[in-house]
Formats: sequence, structure tokens, C-alpha cells
Amino acid sequence: MPKKQKFGAFAGVFTPSILTILGVIMYMRLGWVVGNEGLIGAITIIIIAHIIAITTGLSVSSVATDKKIGAGGIYYVLSRSMGVPIGGSIGIALYVGTAFSIALYLIGFAESFNGYFDLGMTINDYRITGTIALVLLTALALISTSVALKAQFFILTAIIISLLSIFLGTREFAPETVHMVATEGSVTMEVAFAIFFPAVTGFTAGIAMSGDLKDPKKSIPVGTLSAIGVGLLVYIGLAIFMAYNINSEVLKTDYNILMKIALFAPAVVAGIWGATLSSALGGILGGPRILQAMSIDKVTPKIFSKGRGLNNEPVNALLLVFLIAEAGILIGELDVIARVVSMFYLTAYGFINISYFLESWANPDFQPSFKIKRWIGLLGFIASFGVMFKLDMLAMLGALTVIGGLYFWLQRKEVKLQSNDVWRSVWENIVNAGLKQIDAKVDEDSNWNPNIILFSGESDHRHYLLELAKTVSGRTGIVTNFKLILDKDSKRPLKRAEQVVRDETFKELGIFARQIKVNNIYQGITNIATTFGFSGVEPNTIMMGWPKGLENSKEYSEMTETLLFLDYNLLYLDFDRKAKFGNYQTVDLWWRETDSKNAEMMLNIARFIIASPMWNKTNIRVLFVNNNNVDKKIIRKKISKLVEDLRVNVEIKIINNAVEQKAFYDIIKDYSEFTDLTLVGIPNYKIEKQAEFILKTNHLFKSIGSTLLVKAADNFNVLDLDFTKRKKSKAKSRSGYLKSRKR
Repeated sequence: MPKKQKFGAFAGVFTPSILTILGVIMYMRLGWVVGNEGLIGAITIIIIAHIIAITTGLSVSSVATDKKIGAGGIYYVLSRSMGVPIGGSIGIALYVGTAFSIALYLIGFAESFNGYFDLGMTINDYRITGTIALVLLTALALISTSVALKAQFFILTAIIISLLSIFLGTREFAPETVHMVATEGSVTMEVAFAIFFPAVTGFTAGIAMSGDLKDPKKSIPVGTLSAIGVGLLVYIGLAIFMAYNINSEVLKTDYNILMKIALFAPAVVAGIWGATLSSALGGILGGPRILQAMSIDKVTPKIFSKGRGLNNEPVNALLLVFLIAEAGILIGELDVIARVVSMFYLTAYGFINISYFLESWANPDFQPSFKIKRWIGLLGFIASFGVMFKLDMLAMLGALTVIGGLYFWLQRKEVKLQSNDVWRSVWENIVNAGLKQIDAKVDEDSNWNPNIILFSGESDHRHYLLELAKTVSGRTGIVTNFKLILDKDSKRPLKRAEQVVRDETFKELGIFARQIKVNNIYQGITNIATTFGFSGVEPNTIMMGWPKGLENSKEYSEMTETLLFLDYNLLYLDFDRKAKFGNYQTVDLWWRETDSKNAEMMLNIARFIIASPMWNKTNIRVLFVNNNNVDKKIIRKKISKLVEDLRVNVEIKIINNAVEQKAFYDIIKDYSEFTDLTLVGIPNYKIEKQAEFILKTNHLFKSIGSTLLVKAADNFNVLDLDFTKRKKSKAKSRSGYLKSRKR
């Protein structure tokens, strides 16, 4: 059985790449660029274009020496590094760009061919010639890839002979003055760059042949970088030659001037035709292989994955390339096609570079044999999108919209590959760096950023507790829900994978969920509170439902003592099953002189509540019980200042209780009977009085709606709510004044 034909760096990568680089733009438009922009302007364009090409070539070569490269070239590299959604979206863009570039080369061929044989120079004439050439090249690709690649050696020889003929040619069009910069009436540098840029995109032709290479890891870096380097030298040398030997006005207007100055014109004709046809052939060979690889991965329709023969030639994918290329040929204008191709390739190159940068920065398993500096990828990314922005901001936004649409489509399609992508490593690196920063800067006075351990239980109204926990945690807070499975007999814990709970409810709310076996619920809560968390994001709050019927439980008392000793914030929700959270429109915060730290925590919670979409029309009330007949103005002024500092808009209500001396809970019943959510502080009480406190609180809950009990940890600030000090101070001052009057 014959073996599948494989190619080395020269035949498989360098030759198709250099033939595409030294193609239609070099022969038909480089002179036009020099004529319009002057020598310095032209060299600037060449260098900027090659910065993008070189950085992209280095990036893709480095990635190619780290991973096993299969068929599909750049698509394969991106999909295995950054994941299928990005790899597929860029692969599709690159595929379409490659197909359109075939039209670019064949329209260039038609311009030269028709001009040489005087067959007509209208757009329709170019369309006819280009279509005939496309049909013949497609037929050649269908016959044999090997024959097509071998034909490239003859074309490369023809290009070398044509360049020698040009450099040794006549000087009859030599200028009197060499223009170094653009002259009046010239096109802008942006336009010139957009038309020139496809000249440096040819190196992807070799990478696209990755599935047909003997040793992709060796051949891709050597062949790609060699082709880019040779192309750079040829373009700069030819630009200098043209500037000193051909008048700028002639360069602007005569696209076939190289044939006229050549020592042997037929050699240049052969070079132009060979270069344009071989470039088109490179796209015809490489483009279908990109689509075939994507179809094998189920990114694109499966029909395009089917091949023919020993080498699995992508026949169906080739026919689609033919149709897209023909659509480009029907456009008929080389300059227009060149600008379209530029945008597709610049987008793809930008993402290739950022792919390498992220791989080298974030992936600990990234160990390429071809090593380059990480910043090269970042430079290529910035250069690609910077140039796109400068060329045509609307076209750039359009390209990004298309790529973004493809990305989200592929993400929803959920194509899975047996490979890891770089994004997990990126997030791990970001999280790691962030945790180190957080852990290094301990600021006792910073705003409360909730990290809640939630014990939601299994009740019918659990969802409301989950919902409130997420609301209270704010936009950046963390909530981890623990399900405790009581199993007194089993001594084996759940496996780590079994401890992770993935549920749509938790996913929708953005809550992490775990489950563990315990032989005692209260001991389980204590153990979790003692051990769960890690540096930088230690839990600071315990939240659970209000424990009814546990007023005499010793185990519950011990658990509470431990949680208080560990200095957690405690949040207990008594949920009203009938009223629920009402209309999510009223929240009451109850303060008393002894609630100094609880008061600040309540204000923090209020700030998070009103930021929640469900509570965005909420009216917040701060209710303060004035037991000592302090002037209401003094209390209101002080509370207003505290509220203002925390940026929460509230209504302040002062309740005089100096005469009646009603019990605090009785006052709450009078004012918060119909409130949607009431926040009440848990006072400092001795643990032996727990039963009395729970019974009183249970009695309160019968008369009001859903209530959140709050116990703040020591790190909260003490708000000065004891206004009796000020009253006594004023009384002493007045007494001293009266005594002095008597004297």
C-alpha cells in the first residue's frame, strides 16, 4: 500500500509561502505604492506590514513547536490553544479571507494577461479571464496536490529570473528627483497600506498545509520565517530600485511598468503570471484544508470533512472555496478586493498573536522548543488592531462584530475537543495574582466585601434564602452554599468530585455549591466555618435560616459561641412564607444605642439591596428608638451624616420612647408590620440567655414579615449612637454656667 505523500520545510512551507508573498501586489501594485508615498513612505508601509507578519510568524511558529499540529494550520493551532469558539471564528474568517485572496491574485493575473495580449481591459474582461483561470487551477488541485506543489518549483524559478531581468533592465524612465515622501495628489498612506498588506499575508499558505508536512514542528518555523525574511528583503530592495529608476508619475499610472523596463520582458510576464497563479493555487490548496479541519471538529457542516483518495483531498471544501473565489472575481476590482482581504487577515493575525501571548503567560504546560519573548505576541496584537483602526474603524468594528457573532454561535453550539484551552490557565493566573494582591494588603477600614458561607437547607422556600444571600453579597461578593448530608453511620466522606454541586438554580444566581457528609449538623457547620476558605478571600459571614425550636439546644449554643469567637458576621433570615418579600419595595433598619456595629453592617447591606434589580424601587427607612428624650434634631443630624458617608438614600424616623418605655420588639411590631424586609440587630447577650432571646424573637416574627437578624463582626466600625453622652455634657455645661452666675 503506497504511503501518504508528505513534504518538508522547503516544498511544503517555504515555497507556497514565498510564491504567495512575491505575488500580484509586488508586480502590479508595489510601484504604485512607491509612486504615491515616496521611498520613505513605501518603506514605512513595508516595515509596518512586516512587523505584523514577523510577530505573527514568530507567534505561530512558537505555538507550533509546543503542540502537535494537525491538518488545518492556524485554525488547528488556535482551536487547541484558545478553544473552539475563538479558533473556529478566526478559522472561518481566515478561510473566507483565503478564498477572497484567490480572487485578488486572479484579477491581478487577468490585468496582466489581458494587457499583454490586448484582450480587453474592462471589469467584465477581467471577470472572464479570472474565471477561466480559476476553473483550470481548481482542476489542477483536484488532479493532484503533489503535482500542484511540484509545479511551484518552476514558478519560483520564473520569479527569480523575472526579478533579475527587472534589476538589469533599462533606465529610460529614471526620475530627475527621487521623491522620498508623498507628493500632492497622492492617495493617503492608509489606502496604500490597505492595498499593499495582502502582499505579506502569504506565509499562511505554508502553515495551512500543516497536515501534509513530515515534521510540522520543524518545518513551520523554518519555512515560515525564511519566507517572511526573504520577502522583506525583496520588497525593500525592489522599492529602492523603483524609486531611483522609475518616475513617480509613471509608477502611479502604469501597473505594467516592470514589463517595460525589464531586460527581457517575457521573463517578467512569466514571473507575474507564475506568481499570481501560484498564489491563487496556494489558496486553493490551503483554504479547503482549513474548512476540512473545522468540519472534522464539527465547527462547520460535516459534508466538508469528506475527502478523496489516499491523502484525503478535501474535494467538497474545495468546491466551496471555488464559489467564494468566484464571488470575489465578480467584484472585478483588485484594489477593492485587496482592502477586504486585509481586514480578514489583520483580524486573524491579531488573535493569533494574542493566542501566543496568553499561552506563554498563563499556561504552565506551554513549553515550545522554538522560544521567543512574550511581548512579541502582544506587540503583534496591538499592531494588528491599531492598523485596522487607522485603516477603517467601521470595517474593524464590522470584522469584530462578525468574529464576535461566530464566537458566541460556536460557544452556544458547545463543540468539545479532547484538549484543554488556554482560558482556564488565564483565569487561574488572574485569580492567583489577584489573591496575592488582596492577601498582601490588609486594610481593616476597607468597605465590607461579603464572602458568605450559606446553609440554606432543603425547605420549600430555600430559593428565597439563596436569592437574598446573593442580593446581600452585592456585585463582587462570594456566596458558597453548603448542603449538609446527615450520615451518622458512614465513615467515608464524599469524593471531591461528588462534593461539587452543579445546579441550574445556583448557576443562575452565581452561587457556588458544595455538599458534604456530617454526623452532626452543628458540628458540621462549626467545622466548615473553621476550615473553609483560603488566603485573600477568607469567608467573613455565616448565613442561614432562623433556628426555631432550638432555644434549649446545647449543641446550637456551642455552635453559636464558636461562630462568635471566630468573629464571623451572622445573618439569620426568618422568612414569612405567606408574605414572602412582599413587593420588594420597603426595607426597615432598626437601630438602638447598643447597635453601633450592627448599624454599620445594616447600611452596607442596604446599599447592596438597592443595587439589586429586584429591589431597585425600594424605600429604606432607618428607625431609631429614642429612650432618653434626646433632641430629635441632634439624632437626625448624626444619623444623616452616617448615612451620607455610606451613600445610601434613606428616610430617617426617630421614635420617642422616653415616657412610655415600651419594649423594643413591641415598637418594631407597631412600625414594621407590613414591611417587606426588616433588619434587626442581634444584641450582645450571654449564651445562657439564649433561650429567652430566641423565644422573644420568635414571638416578634409572628407579628411582622420576613426579617433578617444581623450580628456584625469586630472589624465593622463603631457608630456613635449613644446620644445621652452629648445630653449629659450639655447639662454639665449649663450647670456650670448657672453656678458662675450665682457667684
